Amino acid sequence: MTEDTKDLGVAITLLERLSKDTLPKAFEIKKRLDLGERLDRWDIEFLEELFKRAEEVKPLVDRHPEYQDVYASAVHLYKQITDQAVLNEKGP
Repeated sequence: MTEDTKDLGVAITLLERLSKDTLPKAFEIKKRLDLGERLDRWDIEFLEELFKRAEEVKPLVDRHPEYQDVYASAVHLYKQITDQAVLNEKGP
């Protein structure tokens, strides 16, 4: 198996997981935060795992620029979530 073939398989798997699991959960968290709620323990664990996965997949994205827009969008969403969570923790 070539490196490109392996990368393609990994990319397909990650993109499927992103679209079916990760993004819906992240958008649900963001929606609640936008309403003023705070992160619960499960949200924090999810975000920690999301950050860990983003770091793990970064080398793949570096090798394949065609995935950089998707990666950047996911990282941007993560930043929006964490920024809003900090604001919500500070309170009104």
